[in-house]
Amino acid sequence: MPDLPRGDRPLSPFMIGPYYRPQWTSMTSIANRAAAVALTLAAFLCVWWFAALARGEGAYNVANGIITSFIGDLVMFFSMAALWYHLLAGIRHLIWDTGRMFEVEHAERFGQMMVIVTVLLAIFTVVVV
Repeated sequence: MPDLPRGDRPLSPFMIGPYYRPQWTSMTSIANRAAAVALTLAAFLCVWWFAALARGEGAYNVANGIITSFIGDLVMFFSMAALWYHLLAGIRHLIWDTGRMFEVEHAERFGQMMVIVTVLLAIFTVVVV
């Protein structure tokens, strides 16, 4: 292929800066993957708590003290919010699997609603449950 003069054009459309504007669909997709990783780590934390429970009173007191501390409460709250978010993202993908809501306006509106509903469900779960 001949070496053509490129001028000041960017080499990739995905360059961060004035060339690429993050979209709701891309950001919610990235957040969904991050939520899945966070849920995996939270699952390991819960397994550790159950293992400490089976191990005995001393191990249980240490694990329970960490999980019920302020930091542990924050981790559990954000894990619960990640669970809600991941569920809503799964519902979005099920809708997309039917061939619906691929229009940019609908996809972005659904992404915004996912974030809002996640916050509302997380607060509702903490207050009610």
